[in-house]
Order: sequence, then C-alpha cells, then structure tokens
Amino acid sequence: MSQQSIFQRPVWAAVFAFTAAFLWGWAYPFIKLGFAEFGIDADMTGSKMLFAGVRFCISGIIILIVARLTHRSYALKDPENRSRVSDCLFLLAYALLNTTLHYAAFYIGLSHSQGARAAILNSMSVFLVVILACVFFKSDVMNVRKVMGCVVGFLGILSLNIGGEESGRFSFLGDGMIILNALCGASAGLMTRGVNRRIDVFVGTGYSLGIGGALLIIPGLLLGGTLPNITLWGIAILFMLIVISTVGFVLYNKLLTCNPVGKIAIWNSLIPVVGAVTSCLCLKETFYWKYVMAATLATAGIYIINKGKR
Repeated sequence: MSQQSIFQRPVWAAVFAFTAAFLWGWAYPFIKLGFAEFGIDADMTGSKMLFAGVRFCISGIIILIVARLTHRSYALKDPENRSRVSDCLFLLAYALLNTTLHYAAFYIGLSHSQGARAAILNSMSVFLVVILACVFFKSDVMNVRKVMGCVVGFLGILSLNIGGEESGRFSFLGDGMIILNALCGASAGLMTRGVNRRIDVFVGTGYSLGIGGALLIIPGLLLGGTLPNITLWGIAILFMLIVISTVGFVLYNKLLTCNPVGKIAIWNSLIPVVGAVTSCLCLKETFYWKYVMAATLATAGIYIINKGKR
C-alpha cells in the first residue's frame, strides 16, 4: 500500500491551503506599496507590466531551479493520442492566461482601485470557475447549491457600488480590469487539470510563471516601462511578492492535483477578507462598512458552493 502524500493528509492540506490563501491576500497591499516605493504612477502602464513581469519571471526561475535540484522531470508525459506540439501550445496558452494576461489586468486594475475593493471584487473568480466548469466539463453539473452560492456571492460584489461616489464607483480601468483578471484566473484554473496530465505540476507552475513573466517584461519595456526609484525597501517589497507567488502557486497547484477541488477552493474565501483588512491597515485606506457586507456575502457564497463537497 503506497504511503499517503503529505498534501493529501487533511490537517496538512488545510494548513497549506490556508497558507496560500493568506499569502495571496497580502499581495494587494504589497503591490500598491511597491508602486509607491518604485515611483510607479497610475498612468505608467509599461512600468506596471515590467514590475509584474520581474516578480513572476524570477518566481518561475526559482521554482524551476528547485525542481532541478529535487530531480523532478522536465519531460512531457506520454502524449496519449496528443502531439508534443499541441502539449507545448497548451502550456504556452496556460502561461499567457494564468500569468501574462491575468496579472497585466490585475496590476493595471489595482493601480486604479482601492486595495480592499479590488480584493473583494476579485473573489468573482471563484464563482466564474463554478459557472465555466459546468459549461465545459460534463462531470460538473449546475445544482441549486451552486446557483444559490453564485447569487449570494455576486450580490456581495454588487454591494461594493452602494453609497456615494466618495466610497468608490465602478470604473473600467479599476473594476473592469479586476473583473477581466478574475475571468483569466478562472479560465486558467480550469486548465490546471490539463497541465498535470502533460507535465509535472511543479515544473508546469515554474514554466507558467517564468514564461508568463517574461512575456510581461517584453511589452513593458516596449511601452517605455522603467522602475524609476529603486530602494532597499522597494527591493524588499518585490522579494516578498516573489515569495508570495512562489509559495502560493506551488502549494495551491499541488493541492489541486491531490484533493477534490471544492475541499481546497473553500479556503479562497479568506483571500478577499485578508486582502481587504490588510489594505485598510497597511495603506491607511478609508474603511467602509459595505466592505464587511460585501466580504461576508462573497465568503458566504463560496462556502455555500463548497458545502457538502467531499
């Protein structure tokens, strides 16, 4: 009888899933602090893409180095009626969707929105995963629980627009980009199933971040992007963001290959809460009570969707 992986043990799976969600929640204030420290203004699109690209490219390189040191296979798995060219194109598409497009939209949106607001709005990706999975996978069937969870969650997201203009209103460059980021993240989440069938998930994660990050750096430089003000504190913030993406993606992608998706996805309900709280604390953003209502409804929606899953 084979020994159970540590990622399949209930206690450790919960610890790892909590760690990934908690780290991703902290990314919201760190990114905005990084923009401020490096002197990147809201209209400096090239610099934002460069900043994001450096973060993810270095993260991917670190993961691939660790993969080599731990003797993981870089080779594609048996094609199973697939060509190696199609496998490579699939992995490239995954890198573009999971990293390049995903985080280009995220960094642009976050620079035009409050961190707390963006954290809650980004929880839309969980509900989009549920809807898209039911569309593309026969094994995922829409039911009353999923409908209720999506309705409650979307009500939470819509509640962000309650109140006067000073408390935040919808904007394309802010909320619109965060919604596009959520759609990219949800679509890439569905593709994770295919990544593990084609290559070691640890190596696949490294390729996704490394290649996707490089594809952010190139247009960032072409758009005239720079890091105007490099300081030790700015480098420290960038290092923390690299750690967040490296540890978060490795843990989460590995957990998805060893456990039911619902068992792991429920921990994502922590992300909007952690992101909203840390943004208000670290960035001195104005706290609005509608954030509590929105985060509560978004978390409740995620819980309802995953309630009863095994």
